[in-house]
Amino acid sequence: MSLSRIVMRLARNPGTEFAGGDDHRGYALTAPLTPDGHLDEAAYGKARDACKVRRFAPDEDPQDGRLARKGQRWFFDYDDSDTADDEPVHRLGQHVFAVGEYVTVTDEDGRPLTYKVVEVQPAE
Repeated sequence: MSLSRIVMRLARNPGTEFAGGDDHRGYALTAPLTPDGHLDEAAYGKARDACKVRRFAPDEDPQDGRLARKGQRWFFDYDDSDTADDEPVHRLGQHVFAVGEYVTVTDEDGRPLTYKVVEVQPAE
């Protein structure tokens, strides 16, 4: 089983302060993918501890967390003891992680923001 490094950057989000997007805000995710670019749920079960996420933005320190799952709900978790910091990812299990695709993440303020996949490569 191999892991992929996926980088997503904030896309255009009309009606927010990020209407034009922001290439300096986003996520770097390490996760197993199927050959067609979906999250590999079976491999995730075996590699859960290696499935990491890093949120980055110019006005805050990077936040390191993990990719987590409860039932069919996928989310980014930054503190195991606190669910208030969880960032749900809309239909993450159905997304294709390929350059140019879009993913919606609900931020810590409860706003759904769209991110564009800009990089997918084998994790080192």
